[in-house]
Amino acid sequence: MRQKIRDLYTGDSDAAHRFRYAVLAFDIVTIIFVIATSFTDHGAIVEGIDVVFGVIILIEFGLRAWVSTNRVRFFTRLTTLTDIVAIISFLAPLAGEGLGFLRALRTLRLLHTYHLGAQLRRDFPYIRKHDDIALALTNLGVFVFVMTGLVYATQHRSNDDIQNYADALYFTVTALTTTGFGDIVLYGTVGRLIAVVVMLCGITLFLRLVQVLFRPNKVRCECNNCGLVLHDADAVHCKHCGETINIRTEGVT
Repeated sequence: MRQKIRDLYTGDSDAAHRFRYAVLAFDIVTIIFVIATSFTDHGAIVEGIDVVFGVIILIEFGLRAWVSTNRVRFFTRLTTLTDIVAIISFLAPLAGEGLGFLRALRTLRLLHTYHLGAQLRRDFPYIRKHDDIALALTNLGVFVFVMTGLVYATQHRSNDDIQNYADALYFTVTALTTTGFGDIVLYGTVGRLIAVVVMLCGITLFLRLVQVLFRPNKVRCECNNCGLVLHDADAVHCKHCGETINIRTEGVT
């Protein structure tokens, strides 16, 4: 049984592909739910759904821990710690439902795994052709989402200017772009530190996205001689060492 579950996470069968897509879809639904409920009063129905999500996440987390081949490494990963925080926030919403936004880090982890990454490139031509752009967009998007969640979680009870996710997103984007209109500011030392992280890390990720958007289009094909990975789409020889390379193309239909 353990090997069968491990194969769902790491295997290459159709069942494994469907399972990983299902986990990714569940993560996205969870994120949408957290965003939507930030605009409402958290009543009994919302808290009940929180608990259901929390139980599902806990079961999935337990399965990953059970099939892990290195438990120490598993429990010391950042994504594992954020999963634990997300589970606690869903099962005990009054203790800090806003920290459920850290669930977005798990989606990034899923997208960065070799098996799902290879599957997405195989199933979607755009991702296969523009892998660097897709990765840069994902990194920036998840960073904005997580930082928005932290702003909301730490400020919405004490800051009258941040009442919902949209307010927190507005501050995060203005801080990331260094626009800084000044109509919303974060309170306290924690708030200022969050603003610093948004500005320093966010602008780095944004510049990375701009770089991959405007640089000449390259394809990934590792040179057997020198190891250079990125080449011009019509290259016949490696630009670094002159070795003959064979870039695979999709052909004409």
